[in-house]
Amino acid sequence: MAWFDDKEEFYLAQQLEKEGNSLDISSRRHFIKNSLSFLAGSASIAALPNTVNAQTPPNIPKWTRSLGRGVVSVPYGQPSKYQKNTVRRTVPWLTADSISAVSMTPLQDLKGIITPNGLVFERYHAGVPDINPDQHRLIIHGLVERPRIFTMDDLKRFPSVSEIKFLECPANGGMEWKGPQMQGLQFTHGMLSCCEWSGVKLSTLLQEVGVKSEGKWVLAEGADGAAMARSIPLEKALEDTIVVYAQNGEALRPEQGYPLRLLNPGWEGNTSIKWLRRLEIGDKPWYMREETSKYTDLMADGKARKFSFVQECNSVITSPCPEKPWKKHGWYELEGLAWSGNGTIKAVDVSIDGGVKWQPAQIKGVVLSKALTRFSLPFKWQGQPLLLQSRAIDNTGYVQPTLAQLREQRGMNSIYHKNAIHTWQVTADGSVNNVQLS
Repeated sequence: MAWFDDKEEFYLAQQLEKEGNSLDISSRRHFIKNSLSFLAGSASIAALPNTVNAQTPPNIPKWTRSLGRGVVSVPYGQPSKYQKNTVRRTVPWLTADSISAVSMTPLQDLKGIITPNGLVFERYHAGVPDINPDQHRLIIHGLVERPRIFTMDDLKRFPSVSEIKFLECPANGGMEWKGPQMQGLQFTHGMLSCCEWSGVKLSTLLQEVGVKSEGKWVLAEGADGAAMARSIPLEKALEDTIVVYAQNGEALRPEQGYPLRLLNPGWEGNTSIKWLRRLEIGDKPWYMREETSKYTDLMADGKARKFSFVQECNSVITSPCPEKPWKKHGWYELEGLAWSGNGTIKAVDVSIDGGVKWQPAQIKGVVLSKALTRFSLPFKWQGQPLLLQSRAIDNTGYVQPTLAQLREQRGMNSIYHKNAIHTWQVTADGSVNNVQLS
């Protein structure tokens, strides 16, 4: 059966028209039909002279004429050798010391919303500890009725949950506050990932130990050499915080907190303490009692914004980008990602002229609370220069601000929570540059 009939063809053309592209409906139907015919094999090999070699049709490639390697030779599956460049990358001058480094997710190479475990961005303050799960313990104490020490086996006996949530460092994009710094999507937005996290709700464990009425805050502490710790309001702990032991269906990776970590969905990634060893219930944030770790945002007037936990609504175009330029004229699927720590993405607009005009993008796939959401817009590029932007709106009505709006509200002293509209400049040769428009 044909992929489309006249009715479906017309519907697709109408959808493209709604996306705001200037091509008329008749021409769009012609493009769709010709494209599908080409993909079905009706285009002649002669039309692609530069792609023909010994391994391309009508020749039979060498891998079709021989046996492949045995399955059991690689007991734990690995990416193809041809994907060797799809890796996390660091910025040497940003964190020159490897024990306190950050490496960034290659967003430009990913599809869908799930980040593979081996590509989730890393951030640590004292290297990656080597923890034996049989010897690891989680202590819950403080203002509780029944202090407990849990083994990993104990934790896995509780009812479990699995939820898809994004994880983002509050410094994601922080180098761009004062102007374009990094020539690459991986470096401007790569402190961002989205996974399926499995574990036990913290509220379940707190019910087990019984929080006293005066308990208002939770101090979460890691087992790494830095003993990284953050204070978390009890309300958040009871709402949706998860004590995680699995990620995308397998045990946590060491870089992601093996064997146990905290996840505070939608909040600053540094609150999701890795290598979790201790939860202490108290009546106030711990920095008010002693100088434990706290994050603040410096404002224009010299004051600091405290408790800026939520990662605000944000978006970025992932294709094209500096790592993925457009190589020839024709139709493309302009794609991107949007996310909000306040809930779900309601809509995404796209501009090709630096924000002068906007058109609605199509939301693709599932839309989940506090998870990445993918959007796209079919676009025919004919070599004209572009200033590409995306603008996300979440379910609270919050609209992603321009850089000028964000600077007016927050100044330029902070490196955190830079969620301004980002601009890619597409030049006449298809290359893409990182620019900033106010």
